[in-house]
Amino acid sequence: MMERRRMEAALLVLLLGHLATALEVPLDLPQPPTITHQSPKDYIIDPRENIIIHCEAKGKPHPSFSWTRNGTHYDIDTDPNVNMRPHSGTLVVDISRERAEHYEGVYQCTARNKHGTAVSNNIFIRQSRSPLWSKERIRPSVVQEGVSLVLPCRPPAGLPPPVIFWMDNYFQKLPQSERVSQSLNGDLYFSNVRREDSRNDYICYARFPHTQTIQQKQPISVKVLNLDAINDTMADFYNDTDLFSEAPVDERKPTFLIPTGLSSSKTVLRGRVLEMECIAEGLPTPHIYWTKVGGDFPARRTSFLHYNKTLHIANVSESDAGEYSCMAKNRLGVVHHTIRVSVKAAPYWITGAPRNLVLAPGENGVLTCRASGTPKPSIRWFMNGIPIQDSPKDVSRKVEDDTVIFTDVQIGSSAVYQCNISNDYGYLLSNAFVNVLSEPPRVLTPANKVYQVIKNHRALMDCSSFGSPIPKITWFKDSRSSTLDGDPYILHDNGTLEIDVAQAQNSGKYTCVARNILGIYENHVSLEVKEPTRILKQPEYKVVQRGRSVVFECKVKHDTTLFPTMTWLKDDGELPDDERLIVDSDSLTINDVTEGDAGVYTCIMNTTLDQDSASAELTVVERPEPPTDLELTDQKKRSVQLTWTPGDEHNSLIQKFLIQYQDSLHHRGHWHNLTEVPGTKTTAHLKLSPYVHYTFRVLALNAVGFSSPSSPSGTYKTDPAAPDESPTGVQGYGTEHNNLVISWKPLSGLQSNGPGLRYKVMWRQQRLGSEWTQVNVANNSKFIVSGTPTFVPYELKVQAINDYGDGPEPAVSLGYSGEDFPVAAPENVHAVVLSSTQAEVHWDPVPHHLIRGHLKGYKVYYWREHSLHKHHPDHMGKHILTFSGNHSHGMLPGLHPFSLYSFYVKVFNGKGEGPQSPEQQFKTPEGVPGLPTSLIVTNPNLNSLTLEWSPPREHNGHITGYTLKYHTVNNSNELGTEEELALAANETSVTLPNLKYSTRYKFYLNAKTITGPGPAISQEVVTIVDEAVASRQVDIATQGWFIGLMCAIALLILILLIICFIQRNKGGKYPVKEKEDAHTDPEFQPMKEDDCTFGEYSDNEDHKPLKGSRTPSNGTVKRDDSDDSLVDYGEGGDGQFNEDGSFIGEYSGKSISRDTAEGPENSEAPSPTNAMNSLNSFV
Repeated sequence: MMERRRMEAALLVLLLGHLATALEVPLDLPQPPTITHQSPKDYIIDPRENIIIHCEAKGKPHPSFSWTRNGTHYDIDTDPNVNMRPHSGTLVVDISRERAEHYEGVYQCTARNKHGTAVSNNIFIRQSRSPLWSKERIRPSVVQEGVSLVLPCRPPAGLPPPVIFWMDNYFQKLPQSERVSQSLNGDLYFSNVRREDSRNDYICYARFPHTQTIQQKQPISVKVLNLDAINDTMADFYNDTDLFSEAPVDERKPTFLIPTGLSSSKTVLRGRVLEMECIAEGLPTPHIYWTKVGGDFPARRTSFLHYNKTLHIANVSESDAGEYSCMAKNRLGVVHHTIRVSVKAAPYWITGAPRNLVLAPGENGVLTCRASGTPKPSIRWFMNGIPIQDSPKDVSRKVEDDTVIFTDVQIGSSAVYQCNISNDYGYLLSNAFVNVLSEPPRVLTPANKVYQVIKNHRALMDCSSFGSPIPKITWFKDSRSSTLDGDPYILHDNGTLEIDVAQAQNSGKYTCVARNILGIYENHVSLEVKEPTRILKQPEYKVVQRGRSVVFECKVKHDTTLFPTMTWLKDDGELPDDERLIVDSDSLTINDVTEGDAGVYTCIMNTTLDQDSASAELTVVERPEPPTDLELTDQKKRSVQLTWTPGDEHNSLIQKFLIQYQDSLHHRGHWHNLTEVPGTKTTAHLKLSPYVHYTFRVLALNAVGFSSPSSPSGTYKTDPAAPDESPTGVQGYGTEHNNLVISWKPLSGLQSNGPGLRYKVMWRQQRLGSEWTQVNVANNSKFIVSGTPTFVPYELKVQAINDYGDGPEPAVSLGYSGEDFPVAAPENVHAVVLSSTQAEVHWDPVPHHLIRGHLKGYKVYYWREHSLHKHHPDHMGKHILTFSGNHSHGMLPGLHPFSLYSFYVKVFNGKGEGPQSPEQQFKTPEGVPGLPTSLIVTNPNLNSLTLEWSPPREHNGHITGYTLKYHTVNNSNELGTEEELALAANETSVTLPNLKYSTRYKFYLNAKTITGPGPAISQEVVTIVDEAVASRQVDIATQGWFIGLMCAIALLILILLIICFIQRNKGGKYPVKEKEDAHTDPEFQPMKEDDCTFGEYSDNEDHKPLKGSRTPSNGTVKRDDSDDSLVDYGEGGDGQFNEDGSFIGEYSGKSISRDTAEGPENSEAPSPTNAMNSLNSFV
């Protein structure tokens, strides 16, 4: 039956749940009390300060307050030390006259008005305590090395419990490790003790966090004894009797110090921290391992503390219950312990605490108090602080276990309901009122509020409202054409309008409308969608050398209506206050960088709506510090090992080490490179030479450069020995024809291997039976053997020796004694002519013994005697061609054709040239002739001309004739048909008839031999123009008279147009009479109005000619001295007539002064009639 009732209640809750929602009731409306602030349930107070027990509440009317203490009414008026704050229920207890412990107890606050009563939690007031350690005499702990040891702390019980830690007399924390660690209860555990654990200042401290006091236990002294040493020392005092007769402690497998036994159990509350520890003793020190039987640890909530001895699980849940196993292990064995964990739970909300209900008359609602716990908690309902079963009956209210159902509520049904859920581990108490109101809607969101949001971000516009019944919310935008419902708008139950991805077009004015049956309310808000802030150029990773500058750029784009601020951080903290750091609008500059500047720099661009940030790391590098601590080990006769300690690499990996040495025996002060090793090594095995006093130093190299040299190592002297090598570069040569110079490259001081370095020089002729001759040479690198035959091969050896013996047997080198001039000339010398410009000379090589030296080659001397065309000498200078090496022929290029040449050949060696061979001669055949010397044009006529030329300077054979070619060339450089003439060899001119007059011709002339034609000489010429024909063919457009005629016609037309224009602008005849009365100057004849032609003008009164004017018979108009003119009657004051009658002032753009325009009295200008006559004469 009970189960059925619960199901019915659940269905009713689902049905009514949507009808009422928790609302925030405005404080100007009637409402029951609501507690807004209260002290914690477990309230530990500081006995040195006044006690303040908080209880704040709101309601309409404002509630009154009362208290209970330990379950009974607490009359604060009877206690002069207790006051209640005005308009509040908060109690303030003055402890200056009363001890704080007098006010310990359980307090509960009640807030009530005419609509209901709310109550607070039970507030348990307790005074914090930090008692002193009880005095005790602590005996020193004397233990044998290797045994386990526990130093108890046993701090006094405080409220809250103290924090425990161990320190020494100097307030330094005692070192802890896997072997030595502190347990959860504060004791100090040693899995095994060592001699270094001996000390007399093991001090346990207890810090009481509430009072911020620290209490100290008496120091504990520990002495760890080594039995062998103790027995030997104490034997004299105890008659040779062992002080400790037991055997030394042996290694042993682990055993648990805590917890004891094979298993234990532990209970923990849900939401709290589960801490389990296993501390084991053993030798060697055991390791601790944890497992959960049949499950895994919660990854994010699990940690292992105190060197894996403590398992810590935060925020425990029911799933953490089960068996946990800890294992202690060393090489001698393993021990296990199982801990069974059970999880209990104080009551906790499942769906949250009950929420206030605001109902309109006739509405339905539900209060739900749904919670859980272990064990399962009990639920009790109260109304206005009274058990609900003892409250007045209400037909609209029905209680179903954790639910109170209200149906058809009426005015006057308002009350505060309390839900109390409890079990053995705690309780929950919650107040929720039911307020029956009838109110029209109102919007609580401020009017005309402006919402700003970044583009592509979510926009939320509030429409917090209140009304009873609950108002319905609708939204409109701008024109209010339709409600905003559906993509991209989302309307939430609380009235908030959401745009998931705001765009620029979403900006505008929005209207929120709240309506219920009692009325309607509108509120207007605005939305502005802003462009996002973006870092366009991010700072980049920088590697900079110490002492230099670095710049981090951070260029940003942002909405122009927002005001950004740039902030720079270093390692997520503020920038150091250092003038070297310069912050600009879009960059950070660090001058004179130091190693302390290394780190991560972040630029943050903030606006009121968003931000963007970017980071970059700065690495400061420098040349490495020099290596230190050079040490020579593994010293042998010919080697030593050098070790060193690298210096600071300054953020740049060391690439290699360079090892240098100084030989203080031979080259003091000079350092030489010996070897290099990779930057990952700090040792080098060095091969050494005998008889050297070595001093070493090391340099480190990174990406910046070499470090300074290290301090020198100690001197290492190697013993002398015989030389290890022979001199190199042994040579034999002669400087005279009868000597032999033997030279070699001497050994260095490092190669000498000992004092008294000298050389054994040995030589002999390279022939059978020849004996070695030797001599010792010191302080020299060559030796001269005199009286040798000329250019004879010798075998040579040079051996190094010193005071400690001879060096290795040297290799044999080959040399020659001095050279002399060759004594023979090449034989069978002759030439083979290949062409008119090439010949090949042949000879028989000179025998080697006649060369008397190293054969260098042969030289051919040749010269041109004369041309075969001219039978007189034409001798030219000699030419020399050298053919290096052992040749028997050579080519002579660049010869003159049709010429006689002479030549001879010589052999030469390193000493010089031998005798010449007999002179020989050869002739070159004919070739093509050279360019004719000249080509000129004479006697040009209309249709003929004469060409004259001179023969080539170089005939290169017998001239057999000439070839003449020519063609026309027009103005476009196009070539006409080519004509060709063959001319005799004895001709030097030719006349060409039937040419075109006034035409450009180009001529080509070349000479020929039997070999072929030579190069051509060219010439251009234009034939003479026929004047009669030319006069008939002149282009009329280029003639001067025609140009003048056209100009005159244009000028005449221009004058006519000007006069017509002026007359039309004046509107009739010129006012000549009025002008005549004012002026006596002549005037021009007026133009007729009808045809714009010139006509005679006369005065209507006297018909006399104008004074001072006349008309010459030749048709010209002569001006007198008067400066009056037609310009005085015109509209332009600056215009003037030119000499040809044109009105230049109006049309030429030039201003001519009147003085300049006046000419001499007899100056005349052509009239239009004259101009027409001139035109007729040309026609």
